[in-house]
Amino acid sequence: MATTDDSLLREMVALRKLTVEELRARYLALFGEETTIRNKDYLFKRIAYRLQEKKYGGLTEEARARAESLAAQAPVRRRLPPGAAEEMARATRPRDPRLPVPGTVLRRTHGGVEHAVTVLDEGFEYLGERFESLSVVARKITGTRWNGYGYFGLLAKESA
Repeated sequence: MATTDDSLLREMVALRKLTVEELRARYLALFGEETTIRNKDYLFKRIAYRLQEKKYGGLTEEARARAESLAAQAPVRRRLPPGAAEEMARATRPRDPRLPVPGTVLRRTHGGVEHAVTVLDEGFEYLGERFESLSVVARKITGTRWNGYGYFGLLAKESA
């Protein structure tokens, strides 16, 4: 088994002292592409492996073929952009059947004042402000917690 020579060992020790930005620059030099990663340990490990790979060679053809066959069967995992998961969930979530069609105005009198809430494709509008749920609108109107569907009379009545 080959041993790590002193120059490679010194280079890896020096890597530990680099800042994240310096590691990212080193990554660019070694891999020929920028990275979005800012995790110092991860960058160190990737760079250290690459240095050893360049010095001693990479995976054997057999190991590379095995890795490729496993990768073909593995599910793809990627990080989604911020907010994308919520947007996808909203797009795949069926519309609540208790809700009237978008554009419908729900009215409720509270404290002698009539309050009007417009049903939107995504959420509700009350006093020119958009809300995610009717419960939040009901709380804004009354100052107490309510089931929004119950407050606006949208709960399904059980048939006898």
